Amino acid sequence: EEPHPGLAEWIARSGEIHEGTCLDVGCGLGDNAEALSATGYDVTAFDLSEAAIDWAKKRHPHTRVNYVAASLLDAPEAWHRAFHLVHETYTLQALKAPEQERAFAALAEFVAPGGKLLVICRSREEDSELTGPPWPLTRSQVMRFAELGLTPRAYQSFVVRDGEREIPHARAVF
Repeated sequence: EEPHPGLAEWIARSGEIHEGTCLDVGCGLGDNAEALSATGYDVTAFDLSEAAIDWAKKRHPHTRVNYVAASLLDAPEAWHRAFHLVHETYTLQALKAPEQERAFAALAEFVAPGGKLLVICRSREEDSELTGPPWPLTRSQVMRFAELGLTPRAYQSFVVRDGEREIPHARAVF
């Protein structure tokens, strides 16, 4: 019941007062959504899996998070440019083209004017072989959000340790 380490570090390092609306994309069992809510955001968290949403609600019975079953590629119109923070961990890298291209555009559309997009993913070098799933993203793939009208603010590489394995990751803010 811990948020992704890349999200936990971002929350701890940001030093910001978190307020406003937040969308947690592909929320799974809700650990990241709950961490974002605890910082002060009014969080809507969604996942394609209704079972995951039901489980998240059971795991967090006293939550302030609004858990919703929805599709990234067919999201409610009310979410268009509606969120001060949009957080995505591991959703993009779970998709192949052309769904991945549609997902980049959908994520950019959720960000309110003046808002932020936080992307956390497994990463790989530009010229490395693509194996998966998951399909780790290159820096140039993540920077695709700039082509969609968002301004890059930060890009950081970091490692997540899983036992003996060191898994390259990236965190980007737009």
